Amino acid sequence: LPDSLGGSFPATSHRCHHKPKRCPPVQQRGGFPVSPLLFHPNAKGSQITMDLSLKTVKRQASFCNAITFSNRPVVLYEQVRLKITKKQCCWSGALRLGFTAKDPSRINPGTLPKYACPDLVSQSGFWAKALPEEFANEGNVIAFWVDKKGRVFYRVNDSSPMLFFSGVRTTDPLWALIDVYGLTRGVQLLDSEIVPPDCLRPRSFTAVRRPSLRRETDDARLSVSLCDLNLQEENLHLISAACPIPQNSLNSQQSHLLPSHLDSDLHFHQLRGAHIKTLDEQTVGRSEHAREERTLVFTNRPLRIGETIFIKINKSNTGRSGSLSYGVTSCDPSVLRPSDLPYNPESLVDRKEFWAVCRVPTPLQSGDILGFLVNQEGELLLSHNGMNAGMQVCVDNSRPLWMFFGLHGALAQLRILGSTHLPEPRGLTAPNSPVSTPNTPTVLCNGGSDTTLHASSSAGDTTPNSPVSLPESPTFPAACSSWSDECTICYENTVDTVIYACGHMCLCYTCGLKLKKMTNACCPICRRTIKDIIKTYRSM
Repeated sequence: LPDSLGGSFPATSHRCHHKPKRCPPVQQRGGFPVSPLLFHPNAKGSQITMDLSLKTVKRQASFCNAITFSNRPVVLYEQVRLKITKKQCCWSGALRLGFTAKDPSRINPGTLPKYACPDLVSQSGFWAKALPEEFANEGNVIAFWVDKKGRVFYRVNDSSPMLFFSGVRTTDPLWALIDVYGLTRGVQLLDSEIVPPDCLRPRSFTAVRRPSLRRETDDARLSVSLCDLNLQEENLHLISAACPIPQNSLNSQQSHLLPSHLDSDLHFHQLRGAHIKTLDEQTVGRSEHAREERTLVFTNRPLRIGETIFIKINKSNTGRSGSLSYGVTSCDPSVLRPSDLPYNPESLVDRKEFWAVCRVPTPLQSGDILGFLVNQEGELLLSHNGMNAGMQVCVDNSRPLWMFFGLHGALAQLRILGSTHLPEPRGLTAPNSPVSTPNTPTVLCNGGSDTTLHASSSAGDTTPNSPVSLPESPTFPAACSSWSDECTICYENTVDTVIYACGHMCLCYTCGLKLKKMTNACCPICRRTIKDIIKTYRSM
């Protein structure tokens, strides 16, 4: 066998049909192996780290370069059992599982490609396929094995076996191939087992699966061979599980828009609108209805000051427009009921708690990545595909703030990719992305798109022309002199009034009196309730 990878595509595999006849006794090469099944210590991708027991591996960064192999050949019907120990939701695709007829000890790790699919499977002696994403959750135990006919089966936890693919050459020794790809960040090898006899009967493979594991798409895609997969390009939603090149390209593009490390402890709260369904703890999808819907979702915990949250947008129809409402609130979602969530997120500002509601000002496309940050000055900053979109609204960050989102139009899915916390953040630009000067609130409200930014709070209409009336951020020194001397409401009179109890000095006394008399009056800067206004006098 050569020391580097290469060769032609394996012989055409065939479609497998289950025949209603009794299975012959299990044929094993040499019986059940005595030595435990471990990861190969040397043949591994550049991003793989391995513990001393050779049973647990983890991908350090990125989404690829994480191919691993078993330390010894497996026998026919020997289950390779893996426990998913770490999931990272910012990527597409999951574990790639399969077998190879090439001894990993004779493979130069430097020649391993980034991807098992399609790079390795296009070479002779390698067979692999992607595990469906919905099965790649932390804690799941995945078992896969090959039978004497070259068919590969897999099962999730205690579910019935499912046909994965076929066409594996079983005349040669076979090593397990595991690519810790995409959503899957870490796996642990469990003790291998021989498939129980009752799992070898044909009816087990065609039995009705548990509802929790039943796929909404056509189950036939689980019983096609690698060559058959190349014939299904008209079914794009089926191809995603067949390790296509576009999925790798999508992850490559996305890796340039995100930091190298993302925390994954931020999830969606169990409270959600009536027309939103939870796909997993970091992904929600919108139900299809003709009319406007209740689509609000919340984060499971308050934001941290200086924490940047990254989310990914998916649209159901690229031809239709879609928009995203977002904001922060001091209201703990745990005290709310689904019936409390309105159709229009802007109506939340009538509640007694602190609510600030905005809308992304630019058109959104499927795959867009948005970043949100509340900094120490109370500014909520937005980034769009790595480009800084500037300050959107000022909020009161002296209390815990949960973030919420509302899906509108063609927006069908929202995924929390993760978050990162940087000391004294100054913007939302991602690594290697251009740094742009943050826009002022006036610029953000331009008419250049169909989506208009709305900033509201519990003060209702007490701040005319919001957010245009908001002061420019004190982060930018050039703007300090312009807003510190002019009233933020009339922009004519000199500031001479302090708001109690927040202490902001941003109004003239005339506008302060008018604002105080309004219902639910609040500070134009931090949105805290106005208890009183105090006129000040400057010494000459």
